[in-house]
Amino acid sequence: MPEMGAMPADLRRQHSSACEQRLTYPEHGATLDGPFPSGYSRLHHRVRLGEGRELFERAGAHVLGWAAQRGSGFDVYPGDPAESGETVLITIRVPGLRFPRLVIPCRVVWTLHEERRAGFAYGTLSGHPECGEESFTVVLDAEDAVWFEVAAFSRPGTWYTRWGGPLTRLVQHAAARSYLRAVVAAVNSR
Repeated sequence: MPEMGAMPADLRRQHSSACEQRLTYPEHGATLDGPFPSGYSRLHHRVRLGEGRELFERAGAHVLGWAAQRGSGFDVYPGDPAESGETVLITIRVPGLRFPRLVIPCRVVWTLHEERRAGFAYGTLSGHPECGEESFTVVLDAEDAVWFEVAAFSRPGTWYTRWGGPLTRLVQHAAARSYLRAVVAAVNSR
């Protein structure tokens, strides 16, 4: 179970431990080109950011730099731009307090920066509340419109997410919408 109240030295220790773990689901990379595997709940949200190559490049850099997570109130440790194979700890802050926080281990399973798509996905490690994968992708469509998409497949990974049932799904969708708002804010600030 993720530890509450982790201090920075504890984050280094937890990160080292997470680096030794395997992903908690077998369908690694399924968010890249699909199809999503059966037996999981799915979500897909997207927002139009605007248009043009410059916006696409800027949005892609923000997404690869964890702007969706940071803009939604999470911290990312160690915090370098997303890179395939990298293990990260997503920490959730309690508003107004430095501690306690929930520490959630993930591994970046793919990154891309193509002509019309940029982004990444991370998969869950032991201690993550869910079991599955979530992607964050910026797309430049054929009409030059720029979209940011969040897609995921998951199932409960802990007793409390199983117990939460439909409430857990509502929280996941709320988090996805928060990611969309965070990237919209990031690309609109200069």
